[in-house]
Amino acid sequence: MQTVVLAAGQGTRMRPLTDRRPKPMLPVAGRPLVEHTLSAAVDAGATRLVVVVGYKADAVRERIGDTVDGVPVEYAVQDEQRGTADAVFQASDHLDYEPFVVLNGDALYDDQSLDDLYDAGPAVASYRVDDPTQYGVLAVENDRVTGIVEKPADPPSDLINAGAYSFPAAALDELDVSESSRGERELTDVLERTIESHAVTPIPVDRWLDVGRPWELLKANEWKLTEVEPAIEGTVSDDATISGRVRVEAGATVNDGVTIEGPALVRSGATVGPNAYIRGATLVGPDASVGHAVEIKNAVLMRDTAVNHLSYVGDSVLGRSVNFGAGTVVANLRHDDEAVRLTVKGDRVSTGRRKFGVVVGDGAKTGIDTSLNAGVTLSTDARTGVGESVTKDR
Repeated sequence: MQTVVLAAGQGTRMRPLTDRRPKPMLPVAGRPLVEHTLSAAVDAGATRLVVVVGYKADAVRERIGDTVDGVPVEYAVQDEQRGTADAVFQASDHLDYEPFVVLNGDALYDDQSLDDLYDAGPAVASYRVDDPTQYGVLAVENDRVTGIVEKPADPPSDLINAGAYSFPAAALDELDVSESSRGERELTDVLERTIESHAVTPIPVDRWLDVGRPWELLKANEWKLTEVEPAIEGTVSDDATISGRVRVEAGATVNDGVTIEGPALVRSGATVGPNAYIRGATLVGPDASVGHAVEIKNAVLMRDTAVNHLSYVGDSVLGRSVNFGAGTVVANLRHDDEAVRLTVKGDRVSTGRRKFGVVVGDGAKTGIDTSLNAGVTLSTDARTGVGESVTKDR
């Protein structure tokens, strides 16, 4: 089935990680986020892919290319981000007048749920949550969707819209919807019109993750690193200890005295050790460096990042070309045991995680013996001084 994948947004809630790259290109278990969506679509039955690009579009085009697993890829451009219905409208010239699927390029789904969506005809993915008041909530009767309500105080169900749709061909005539109160043309309005004229099935999703904020990128890696095929392809010292699901790619080096407890992925060109400790779900990106007596726990280190001496990094996301000075330590737990809070678009919000460290933008550098408090964000190219204790965003 022809499939539209939405990958045009700026990813403002993910900043500073998206200052220099589009959100679909953020790394999840060694692949860009959007590649997971595209591959899952192909596995579920996509026969053509139309990727809607916008912010830093060339990066997406260059990475994805003309095919995914043998399925042809075309690109539509959304120059101005005016909502999801507008994004699909931009893709409509690439679509035949046939049923089509729409997927968010920044969401992860379990494989069976997408299979069911592709097989169901007009359908929307649904996910059950304890508190649906902050989502689009589906009203369902007799296994049919009868409506959708955005962020209701009194939800009609605990089923939320998981942002994956199978539309009939007629929905192509309904894409030119009016702007919502947010000033965007919403795909949920197209869904409402489809509900009026077609039987729309709610497809239950067993596992779903909307990757919109930095801790959700960490969670995405926690999920997908458990699916990485373990292999030792690079150079690993006989004095290193490797256990669990661990992949060391060709061109990577693991030195003497290193312990890696998976799930973990060490990308090509990366070096680990000597005497380093990696545990939890950890991604060590291409050409990254984890040096002597460094402990990395449940973290993402992107390309060319260096944590080289006597440091601890836990439950954190470090962008590209970050350099932590010797003795830099990340706190990842509040003393009151409350969930760590992080700044998102200017507001301090809960990560929902008891353990969360820091978010560090590309090119940031810390001075030796820097202490970074839980929930701190270092912006792109930020600097800290020698011996600083950083308790607020820099």
